[in-house]
Amino acid sequence: MTPLKVVPRLLRVASVLLAYRLDELVDAAHLYRPLKLLRPLVARPRIDIRNLSRGERLRHALTDLGPIFVKAGQVLSTRRDLVPLDIADELALLQDQVAPFPGSEARAIVERELKSPIGRLYAQFDETPLASASIAQVHAATLHDGREVVVKVLRPGIDAQIARDVKLLRSLGELAQRWHPNADKIRPLDVVAEVEKMLENELDLQREGASASLLKRNFDSGVDLYVPAVHWELTAQRVLTLERVHGISSDDIAAIDAAGLDRKALAAKGVRVFYEQVFRDNFFHADAHPGNIWVDPTRTGEPRFIALDFGIMGSLPEADQYWLAQNFIALFERDYARIAQLHVAAGWMPADVRLDELEAAVRTVCEPYFTRPLSQISLAELVVKLFQTARRFELTLQPQLILLQKTLLNIEGVGRMLDPEIDIWAVAHPVLKRILRERYSPLRTLRDVRKRLPEWLHSAPQFPELVRDALRQIGRGEQRSVSDPQALQLLRENAKRLHQLLACGLLGAALLIASTLLWTLTSQQGIWLPLCVGIAGVLAFVVGWPRR
Repeated sequence: MTPLKVVPRLLRVASVLLAYRLDELVDAAHLYRPLKLLRPLVARPRIDIRNLSRGERLRHALTDLGPIFVKAGQVLSTRRDLVPLDIADELALLQDQVAPFPGSEARAIVERELKSPIGRLYAQFDETPLASASIAQVHAATLHDGREVVVKVLRPGIDAQIARDVKLLRSLGELAQRWHPNADKIRPLDVVAEVEKMLENELDLQREGASASLLKRNFDSGVDLYVPAVHWELTAQRVLTLERVHGISSDDIAAIDAAGLDRKALAAKGVRVFYEQVFRDNFFHADAHPGNIWVDPTRTGEPRFIALDFGIMGSLPEADQYWLAQNFIALFERDYARIAQLHVAAGWMPADVRLDELEAAVRTVCEPYFTRPLSQISLAELVVKLFQTARRFELTLQPQLILLQKTLLNIEGVGRMLDPEIDIWAVAHPVLKRILRERYSPLRTLRDVRKRLPEWLHSAPQFPELVRDALRQIGRGEQRSVSDPQALQLLRENAKRLHQLLACGLLGAALLIASTLLWTLTSQQGIWLPLCVGIAGVLAFVVGWPRR
């Protein structure tokens, strides 16, 4: 988009900000300050804003600017480490409900994408949409075998519209990055990048279908969480056909009570399902607001949730998942020193940070909370404040953790709506400990070793040559990555010890691989031989490990 084409749209944005009296936002960007002189000429907002907070005014302004700005506001609401809480709370209420496009166009898109007449695909297709949003709308349909489904269809021309509006957002982000006094904290270009990535994912309905399928496999019993099935033969990039489900929105307390469902059991189950998604499966629903989390009204004896809309899913790198789980355990056990150590060990903070100061800061945040009854402690609120405090120590927060933080806020909000007295700590702590015990158990480790054994055996013949070359480089001072002369001299002085460590390490690794191979080839009755060989491998590591 050329600069001249951007100018009218930028003026439109500035005029809406002025109309809603968002003075602090306008003042922050010096480029917009002269526009304040034009305030008398700006059209009045569609609502009375005299008694509205700044967060409410910003929410209504973004709604007036259009669906892409609504998406940007929704993403911004997750950045509670950067955005004031009053604004974040209001932006979280943004809804992207827009006027539907004609059902005849939806029918044409379905036929074009699935390459077949609508009558051959579905026994019945309702052209009146059930729901309409900025990216897609949903239609009810019936298959030829009588099963009910819903058909999600992307809006026509949405790709070009999003590309145009994303360019505009990027231009606004560049202006804010240049002129906003707190640009280093707000990081507007990072926010725009998150919006762009989220929209890119939502434009691929086949990707959404794959996410739904994986989540359904993870909860295949359907006891705690039900996920509608994907009809892959009726799904493409712009069309998604799902099993139709019926339920009660998780914030409709009156309807849940009328259905005779146990709200306390539901609230506890919601917390358990969240921790299982994050720490057991490493794949979680990252848009878990009440509209996307329903309650099954037919399961009175064993209540369960129904998940909808799988456009935004989250996962964590394996290392971050482990460190985050350990941080939660330390937080549950009020081990502040452990929290400080884990933040540094995970690489989220510089290695030279003073652990005693970080521990004191964590204790200062947490201790006031622990004076309350545990049922009154908001874990989500505490995590947000910990992140804000850690920023003073140059915390490097990954986008995946931000998404997780937002999901934690949503889940806790749903849990407390269902049961205001729920003790999040009492429910979450044993679940997390059980998951960690199973995930990092010796048996699980042996299974992982068994799975990777073919790859290791394939690479094993190259390992001695690599070790020999590395030792030669160290001995000759050719290891360029070691630039410190004192470190290089230390390596030379300890070459003998290093040789011993590598020899024992190689022997131990070989014995462990042999143990795993024997365990793979033998029956359960012949487990003693691989067990003895494995113990010998561990002893080799112990003998070779340096004492200093």
